[in-house]
Amino acid sequence: MTTRSSLFVVLVAIAALSGCAASGPAQVAPKKESDQLVFPPKPEEPRYYFERQIRGNLDILPDTEEGGSLRRALTGEKRKSLGFVKPYAIAARHGKIYVGDAPRRSVLVFDIPGQKFFQIGLEEDDDGHGKISRPMGLDIDKAGNLYVLDATLHQVLVYTGDGTYLRSFGDATLLYKPAGIAVTPDGTRVYAVDIGGSSSDEHKIVVFDGITGKFLHNLGHRGIGPGEFNLPRDVTIAPDGSIYVVDGGNFRVQKFDKDEKYLSTFGAIGRQSGQFSRPKEIAVDPSGNVYVVDTAFGNFQIFNPEGQLLMAIGERSNANGPAKYSLPAGIAVDDDGRVYVVDQYFGKVDIFRPVATPEDGGWIGKFNKKAAESTESTKVTQPNAASQPAPATIDGPETEVK
Repeated sequence: MTTRSSLFVVLVAIAALSGCAASGPAQVAPKKESDQLVFPPKPEEPRYYFERQIRGNLDILPDTEEGGSLRRALTGEKRKSLGFVKPYAIAARHGKIYVGDAPRRSVLVFDIPGQKFFQIGLEEDDDGHGKISRPMGLDIDKAGNLYVLDATLHQVLVYTGDGTYLRSFGDATLLYKPAGIAVTPDGTRVYAVDIGGSSSDEHKIVVFDGITGKFLHNLGHRGIGPGEFNLPRDVTIAPDGSIYVVDGGNFRVQKFDKDEKYLSTFGAIGRQSGQFSRPKEIAVDPSGNVYVVDTAFGNFQIFNPEGQLLMAIGERSNANGPAKYSLPAGIAVDDDGRVYVVDQYFGKVDIFRPVATPEDGGWIGKFNKKAAESTESTKVTQPNAASQPAPATIDGPETEVK
């Protein structure tokens, strides 16, 4: 074969590869809403669609590098992937998803509208502050500032939404075993859960001035009565200012008003709907409905503000898939109503969209459409697939998060 003929063959091959790289995922039509996994299933009226799953940075980052797809097709090079090791707490606002990962000693940030990924807490600032050790609770105020409850430092660390360290407060004399956190929208009050332990009476909510970091007082103490706690797990604040606490060892959720006065309780130990076995994190949507993750059930249950069960989503499973859970832990609801659920074992975040929010609406809808045209990772695994991928194996220190 002549040199000119060889060159022609190479050019044809490159053109073919380039065409495949440009036309692969883009040819996959987005799912119609009628084909999506819906909750509750038919014939009941649908309320939520399963929308997508996130397991790492490549699930939200488009491949924007010029010529990158072609080069990787020719060389076998892969894009750099960073996924979860053992995620736990989660917070979401305006399409930015913050996930605490204890083995990574940081908060992983998935900025879907901005199509950016970064980590918070890996480095100290010039004064030696801001490095995260074991993030256990996350929340965000209306200014977009992130509050991280660190179980090893026994502190609350505050950052801007883009990761700039602002301040920290608390210590081991105030927080014995930190577990969850909530902040008022204006940032003036921070509620930090102290889970205590079998040998401790420190089962309480520690209240701080969110601006100065000053300790104000404790809410509750160990016990089984109204306003008392046994192994509290998490706390959240409703739009009307009501405070909800997951009282794990008492298998219930307790509700307080904005002035911290006890109001009511819902839930009990059991295996039936509306009961709890191993409740973990809690969240509230813009309508005031309450979402509680239960690790033993492998689901999250939704209650109205009066504590009446509305529905449950998810089931325990040894194989990953939409709404399939082995160790669900964290939950958050964005202000467009999308629900974000963390599973530690599968190392993922499942996203559910309320039927009232259009597929291309809210904070991440338009990105989903763009991502479907740019990356293979937005494909949704069918729930009835014969086999599911095993949890991602990622190098990093192993830390058990309970």
